[in-house]
Amino acid sequence: MRRVIIVEDETAAAVNLRSMLRAIDSDIEVVDVLESVEEAVDYFSKEVDAEIVFMDIHLADGDSFRIFERVDISIPIIFTTAYDEYALQAFKVNSIDYLLKPFKEDDLRRAIDKLQRLTVGEQNESRERRNKMLLEHTEEAMQTMLVRYKDKIIPVCVDDVAFFYTFSERVTLTTLDGVSYPVDKTLEALTQQLSTGEFFRANRQFIVSRRAVKDIAVWFGSRLALNLTVETPERIIISKARVPEFKQWMQSAHRS
Repeated sequence: MRRVIIVEDETAAAVNLRSMLRAIDSDIEVVDVLESVEEAVDYFSKEVDAEIVFMDIHLADGDSFRIFERVDISIPIIFTTAYDEYALQAFKVNSIDYLLKPFKEDDLRRAIDKLQRLTVGEQNESRERRNKMLLEHTEEAMQTMLVRYKDKIIPVCVDDVAFFYTFSERVTLTTLDGVSYPVDKTLEALTQQLSTGEFFRANRQFIVSRRAVKDIAVWFGSRLALNLTVETPERIIISKARVPEFKQWMQSAHRS
Protein backbone atom coordinates (compact mmCIF):
# COMPACT_ATOMS: atom_id res chain seq x y z
CA MET A 1 0.00 0.00 0.00
CA ARG A 2 1.24 3.47 -0.89
CA ARG A 3 0.91 5.90 1.98
CA VAL A 4 0.57 9.53 0.90
CA ILE A 5 0.65 12.89 2.69
CA ILE A 6 -0.90 15.97 1.11
CA VAL A 7 0.25 19.48 2.04
CA GLU A 8 -2.40 21.78 0.56
CA ASP A 9 -4.34 24.72 1.99
CA GLU A 10 -7.19 24.66 -0.53
CA THR A 11 -9.79 22.09 0.52
CA ALA A 12 -11.16 21.59 -2.99
CA ALA A 13 -7.67 20.98 -4.38
CA ALA A 14 -6.89 18.45 -1.63
CA VAL A 15 -10.18 16.62 -2.20
CA ASN A 16 -9.57 16.55 -5.96
CA LEU A 17 -6.04 15.20 -5.50
CA ARG A 18 -7.24 12.51 -3.11
CA SER A 19 -9.92 11.47 -5.61
CA MET A 20 -7.45 11.23 -8.48
CA LEU A 21 -5.02 9.20 -6.38
CA ARG A 22 -7.71 6.66 -5.54
CA ALA A 23 -8.72 6.48 -9.21
CA ILE A 24 -5.11 5.71 -10.16
CA ASP A 25 -4.66 3.04 -7.48
CA SER A 26 -7.29 1.99 -4.95
CA ASP A 27 -4.49 0.86 -2.62
CA ILE A 28 -3.23 4.43 -2.19
CA GLU A 29 -4.01 5.75 1.27
CA VAL A 30 -3.93 9.46 2.09
CA VAL A 31 -2.82 9.32 5.70
CA ASP A 32 -2.91 13.06 6.43
CA VAL A 33 -3.72 16.42 4.84
CA LEU A 34 -1.73 19.38 6.19
CA GLU A 35 -2.85 22.94 5.50
CA SER A 36 -0.05 25.25 6.63
CA VAL A 37 3.69 25.74 7.03
CA GLU A 38 3.39 25.58 10.82
CA GLU A 39 1.31 22.40 10.73
CA ALA A 40 3.79 20.77 8.33
CA VAL A 41 6.80 21.74 10.45
CA ASP A 42 5.19 20.25 13.54
CA TYR A 43 4.14 17.10 11.65
CA PHE A 44 7.49 16.38 9.98
CA SER A 45 9.37 17.06 13.20
CA LYS A 46 8.17 13.62 14.29
CA GLU A 47 8.70 10.22 12.69
CA VAL A 48 6.48 9.92 9.62
CA ASP A 49 5.38 6.70 7.92
CA ALA A 50 4.68 7.59 4.29
CA GLU A 51 6.11 7.02 0.82
CA ILE A 52 5.20 10.21 -1.05
CA VAL A 53 4.41 13.81 -0.12
CA PHE A 54 2.39 16.05 -2.44
CA MET A 55 3.19 19.62 -1.44
CA ASP A 56 1.70 22.88 -2.69
CA ILE A 57 4.43 25.52 -3.02
CA HIS A 58 2.41 28.44 -1.64
CA LEU A 59 0.37 27.90 1.53
CA ALA A 60 -1.89 30.25 3.44
CA ASP A 61 0.76 31.14 6.03
CA GLY A 62 3.72 31.33 3.67
CA ASP A 63 6.03 29.79 1.13
CA SER A 64 6.31 26.02 1.67
CA PHE A 65 10.08 26.34 1.18
CA ARG A 66 10.10 27.68 4.74
CA ILE A 67 9.26 24.16 5.93
CA PHE A 68 12.67 22.93 4.78
CA GLU A 69 14.43 25.69 6.67
CA ARG A 70 13.16 24.13 9.91
CA VAL A 71 12.83 20.39 9.32
CA ASP A 72 14.50 17.77 7.14
CA ILE A 73 12.08 15.72 5.04
CA SER A 74 13.56 12.51 3.65
CA ILE A 75 10.34 11.32 2.00
CA PRO A 76 10.20 11.91 -1.80
CA ILE A 77 8.21 15.03 -2.65
CA ILE A 78 6.12 15.93 -5.67
CA PHE A 79 5.45 19.67 -5.67
CA THR A 80 2.15 21.05 -6.89
CA THR A 81 1.98 24.66 -8.00
CA ALA A 82 0.06 27.30 -9.89
CA TYR A 83 3.29 29.00 -11.05
CA ASP A 84 3.67 29.44 -14.79
CA GLU A 85 6.25 27.52 -16.81
CA TYR A 86 8.86 30.27 -16.67
CA ALA A 87 8.84 30.36 -12.86
CA LEU A 88 9.47 26.61 -12.82
CA GLN A 89 12.75 26.55 -14.73
CA ALA A 90 14.67 25.92 -11.49
CA PHE A 91 12.60 22.83 -10.82
CA LYS A 92 13.22 21.48 -14.33
CA VAL A 93 16.96 22.09 -14.19
CA ASN A 94 17.26 20.38 -10.81
CA SER A 95 15.03 17.43 -11.82
CA ILE A 96 12.48 18.22 -9.13
CA ASP A 97 9.15 16.50 -9.69
CA TYR A 98 6.24 18.92 -9.90
CA LEU A 99 2.68 19.16 -11.17
CA LEU A 100 1.44 22.39 -12.69
CA LYS A 101 -2.11 23.22 -11.62
CA PRO A 102 -4.64 22.41 -12.91
CA PHE A 103 -3.20 18.96 -13.63
CA LYS A 104 -4.95 15.87 -14.97
CA GLU A 105 -5.01 12.27 -13.84
CA ASP A 106 -2.48 11.26 -16.52
CA ASP A 107 -0.04 13.93 -15.29
CA LEU A 108 -0.38 12.59 -11.76
CA ARG A 109 0.15 9.00 -12.86
CA ARG A 110 3.31 9.89 -14.79
CA ALA A 111 4.77 11.77 -11.82
CA ILE A 112 4.14 8.84 -9.48
CA ASP A 113 5.54 6.32 -11.96
CA LYS A 114 8.65 8.43 -12.49
CA LEU A 115 9.25 8.72 -8.75
CA GLN A 116 8.78 4.99 -8.18
CA ARG A 117 11.31 4.13 -10.89
CA LEU A 118 14.04 6.00 -9.03
CA THR A 119 16.53 3.92 -7.09
CA VAL A 120 17.37 4.80 -3.49
CA GLY A 121 20.60 6.41 -4.69
CA GLU A 122 18.76 8.46 -7.31
CA GLN A 123 16.21 9.56 -4.72
CA ASN A 124 19.04 10.73 -2.45
CA GLU A 125 20.63 12.64 -5.34
CA SER A 126 17.27 14.22 -6.15
CA ARG A 127 16.91 15.22 -2.51
CA GLU A 128 20.37 16.86 -2.52
CA ARG A 129 19.51 18.78 -5.69
CA ARG A 130 16.21 19.83 -4.14
CA ASN A 131 17.95 21.16 -1.03
CA LYS A 132 20.46 23.05 -3.17
CA MET A 133 17.67 24.55 -5.23
CA LEU A 134 15.77 25.58 -2.10
CA LEU A 135 18.89 27.31 -0.74
CA GLU A 136 19.35 29.13 -4.04
CA HIS A 137 15.69 30.10 -3.97
CA THR A 138 16.12 31.70 -0.54
CA GLU A 139 19.15 33.68 -1.73
CA GLU A 140 17.47 34.76 -4.96
CA ALA A 141 14.25 35.69 -3.16
CA MET A 142 15.99 38.83 -1.94
CA GLN A 143 16.40 39.97 -5.51
CA THR A 144 12.83 39.19 -6.51
CA MET A 145 10.12 38.32 -3.99
CA LEU A 146 7.01 36.34 -4.93
CA VAL A 147 3.90 37.84 -3.33
CA ARG A 148 0.19 37.15 -3.50
CA TYR A 149 -2.10 39.60 -5.26
CA LYS A 150 -5.77 38.58 -5.38
CA ASP A 151 -5.74 35.13 -7.02
CA LYS A 152 -2.26 35.48 -8.51
CA ILE A 153 1.36 35.20 -7.45
CA ILE A 154 3.51 38.01 -8.83
CA PRO A 155 7.20 38.94 -8.63
CA VAL A 156 8.24 42.17 -6.91
CA CYS A 157 11.78 43.42 -7.40
CA VAL A 158 13.38 44.17 -4.03
CA ASP A 159 14.87 47.35 -5.51
CA ASP A 160 11.30 48.64 -5.91
CA VAL A 161 10.44 48.19 -2.21
CA ALA A 162 10.11 51.33 -0.07
CA PHE A 163 9.59 49.61 3.28
CA PHE A 164 8.53 46.44 5.10
CA TYR A 165 6.06 46.79 7.96
CA THR A 166 4.73 44.40 10.59
CA PHE A 167 1.53 44.68 12.58
CA SER A 168 -0.33 41.94 14.51
CA GLU A 169 2.23 39.38 13.33
CA ARG A 170 1.52 40.18 9.67
CA VAL A 171 4.20 41.58 7.39
CA THR A 172 3.59 43.69 4.31
CA LEU A 173 5.85 45.39 1.82
CA THR A 174 5.05 48.70 0.15
CA THR A 175 6.66 49.63 -3.14
CA LEU A 176 8.03 53.00 -4.17
CA ASP A 177 4.76 53.40 -6.11
CA GLY A 178 2.78 53.02 -2.89
CA VAL A 179 1.35 49.55 -3.60
CA SER A 180 1.27 47.10 -0.66
CA TYR A 181 1.45 43.29 -0.67
CA PRO A 182 1.51 40.63 2.09
CA VAL A 183 4.86 38.95 2.74
CA ASP A 184 5.36 35.46 4.18
CA LYS A 185 8.60 36.28 6.01
CA THR A 186 9.18 37.86 9.41
CA LEU A 187 11.10 41.12 9.76
CA GLU A 188 13.79 39.13 11.58
CA ALA A 189 14.26 36.85 8.57
CA LEU A 190 14.21 39.79 6.17
CA THR A 191 16.82 41.62 8.24
CA GLN A 192 19.20 38.69 7.75
CA GLN A 193 18.55 38.37 4.02
CA LEU A 194 18.23 41.92 2.70
CA SER A 195 21.22 43.96 1.61
CA THR A 196 22.43 45.99 4.59
CA GLY A 197 23.59 48.67 2.18
CA GLU A 198 20.08 49.19 0.84
CA PHE A 199 17.84 48.44 3.83
CA PHE A 200 17.87 49.45 7.50
CA ARG A 201 15.90 47.96 10.41
CA ALA A 202 14.49 51.20 11.79
CA ASN A 203 12.59 49.67 14.72
CA ARG A 204 10.39 46.71 15.60
CA GLN A 205 7.81 47.68 12.99
CA PHE A 206 9.83 48.87 10.00
CA ILE A 207 12.63 48.01 7.61
CA VAL A 208 13.21 50.95 5.27
CA SER A 209 14.91 51.32 1.92
CA ARG A 210 17.39 54.16 1.49
CA ARG A 211 15.71 54.93 -1.85
CA ALA A 212 12.53 55.79 0.04
CA VAL A 213 13.99 58.16 2.65
CA LYS A 214 12.77 61.66 1.76
CA ASP A 215 13.99 63.57 4.81
CA ILE A 216 14.76 63.16 8.50
CA ALA A 217 13.36 65.19 11.39
CA VAL A 218 14.85 65.55 14.87
CA TRP A 219 12.29 64.10 17.27
CA PHE A 220 11.72 64.26 21.00
CA GLY A 221 14.39 62.73 23.23
CA SER A 222 17.18 62.95 20.63
CA ARG A 223 15.35 60.50 18.41
CA LEU A 224 14.81 60.78 14.65
CA ALA A 225 11.61 60.63 12.64
CA LEU A 226 11.82 59.44 9.04
CA ASN A 227 9.67 60.80 6.26
CA LEU A 228 9.48 58.55 3.23
CA THR A 229 8.50 59.23 -0.35
CA VAL A 230 5.37 57.12 0.21
CA GLU A 231 2.76 57.15 2.97
CA THR A 232 3.43 54.90 5.97
CA PRO A 233 0.85 53.38 8.36
CA GLU A 234 2.52 55.07 11.34
CA ARG A 235 5.42 57.41 12.04
CA ILE A 236 8.85 55.80 11.74
CA ILE A 237 10.95 56.62 14.81
CA ILE A 238 14.65 55.82 15.22
CA SER A 239 15.57 55.41 18.88
CA LYS A 240 18.34 57.54 20.43
CA ALA A 241 20.56 54.47 20.77
CA ARG A 242 20.28 53.68 17.07
CA VAL A 243 20.72 57.20 15.72
CA PRO A 244 24.53 56.92 15.22
CA GLU A 245 24.16 53.62 13.36
CA PHE A 246 21.40 55.07 11.17
CA LYS A 247 23.42 58.19 10.34
CA GLN A 248 26.42 56.09 9.40
CA TRP A 249 24.20 53.90 7.20
CA MET A 250 22.73 56.91 5.41
CA GLN A 251 26.14 58.51 4.87
CA SER A 252 27.76 55.34 3.54
CA ALA A 253 24.75 54.68 1.33
CA HIS A 254 24.96 58.23 -0.04
CA ARG A 255 28.67 57.85 -0.82
CA SER A 256 28.04 54.60 -2.67
